[in-house]
Amino acid sequence: MMVALSTAELQALFEAASQQGERIYQHSACECQELLPQKLGRGGDRTIVLRHGLTIRIRNAFLWQTIRLENPHDQSTPLIAKFHLSGNSRVLTPNVPDVKPDYEEIAGYNYLYYLPNLVEFEEWYAQESIRLVMVLIEPESLQEFDPGRDLPQPLQRLIAGDLTARFHQPLGQTTTAMRQILHQVLQCPYQGTMQKMYLESKALELLTLQFTHWLEDSQTPQRAPRLRHEDIERLHQAREILIQNIDNPPSLLALARQVRLNECKLKWGFRQIFGTTVFGYLHEVRMERSRQLLATGQLSVTEVAYAVGYSSLPSFSKAFRKRFGSSPLAYNSQFRFG
Repeated sequence: MMVALSTAELQALFEAASQQGERIYQHSACECQELLPQKLGRGGDRTIVLRHGLTIRIRNAFLWQTIRLENPHDQSTPLIAKFHLSGNSRVLTPNVPDVKPDYEEIAGYNYLYYLPNLVEFEEWYAQESIRLVMVLIEPESLQEFDPGRDLPQPLQRLIAGDLTARFHQPLGQTTTAMRQILHQVLQCPYQGTMQKMYLESKALELLTLQFTHWLEDSQTPQRAPRLRHEDIERLHQAREILIQNIDNPPSLLALARQVRLNECKLKWGFRQIFGTTVFGYLHEVRMERSRQLLATGQLSVTEVAYAVGYSSLPSFSKAFRKRFGSSPLAYNSQFRFG
């Protein structure tokens, strides 16, 4: 069951929880935290405001039910770099020119977007760990730089002062260099002024890596045909089939037949909506599910490997280490033996 909340309804829930004694808002000299009302889930957002219009926001949350949130953006919206560490979200942006009406942001991938003057609806899924890092920068801060040709065209326009052109740019899988910086952000060893100096440098590094990746990948592929509403629904159905059958997924042809799409449309449509291939998405779901199962401390590595569809333990161990930087045995041991 999904709960749909307008901006006003969400704010009312936060205020009611605060009045009932829940510690929703926590502030310090360097940062603030906004925790979820216990009715919705646990965890929340940690926001650190830096210099030069820079902000870092870290989300670590777990929802009891899937929620759809109204998310209005006004003219003063920042440029946002988003890195999904775990958990997926669906974004609906109806009737907005130049922005896909329905797309997914998924774990292990990163995105860069500037979306002023619109209303979007974000769906966050229940019973999965939601962990992401966002870097927000005000357009006025970007305008201190020269809009040179060493940037993608949408960024050149934004730096030149065009605050009307929207874009949402998927930038593929989060690279090893990005993951290292994200780890440093999450494990920042400093407090106070040095914390802000350190995090400011890391925020700029992440933006630089995203800008560079986008520029290198800017040989734009041919524009894919627009997907019809029924095609989008069938692609989401295909996604659900994969999630429900990660231990024994259907072949591409069988999946296409189940959702009544031809194989070609399934493949390019999946990339259009979810930003990755069908089996790239399946791999990411398997890795995230295996991490969650290992974190319970109740299953062995072999049991987890079989549960997510691996018949070869070495193959599973290699994939897990590549994704999380640790062997599944070492990760599992943290929870089995404290």
